[in-house]
Amino acid sequence: MTIAKPDFQFEWALRRKGVWPVAGLDEAGRGPLAGPVAAAAVILDPDHIPEGLDDSKKLSAARRERLFESILARAAAVSVALASPSEIDRLNIRAASLLAMRRALAALALAPAHALIDGNVLPPDLPCPATTIVKGDARCVSIAAASIVAKVTRDRLMENLDREWPAYGFARHAGYPTAFHRDALKKNGPSPFHRLSFAPVRAALTRS
Repeated sequence: MTIAKPDFQFEWALRRKGVWPVAGLDEAGRGPLAGPVAAAAVILDPDHIPEGLDDSKKLSAARRERLFESILARAAAVSVALASPSEIDRLNIRAASLLAMRRALAALALAPAHALIDGNVLPPDLPCPATTIVKGDARCVSIAAASIVAKVTRDRLMENLDREWPAYGFARHAGYPTAFHRDALKKNGPSPFHRLSFAPVRAALTRS
């Protein structure tokens, strides 16, 4: 059975209507107990689309890294934006993710005429019209590219945090609630980069 891969059909449909450039937009890091949520916006060059783009979750870390570099080298424009743990605690993770998406889209060096966004919720106050696509990272190459950029960028940030706070093992799990991470929380309490509004972190804060 042939497994469908993301393609350029959504972008071409808009371009045929004279709507261009088109940005793909996705986020990474909604589920972790620590670190920011990251969003990326990517405007691909139709003549230089990297081969092998797919939902970042379907790719190995090594493959994501190679595609990340290829996207940066070939795309017409790329931007990444974050929402911090404190913003996540203040707003909630859903609203913080939408905030990071809005920041990423606004930060593109090339102003998009339209955005294609993974999911079914439009961030408010976007700088251009937009369309949501459910499972867009598996259906639309621009969103797939954004998913890779957001994931790799966030993973690198968590690796940097691991050097400052090695007790939590951030480089191993990127802040996700693994058994190792939960045990480290129980032993050490939260770091300044943990999301205090998440239940396991609140529980560790109470015990510490």
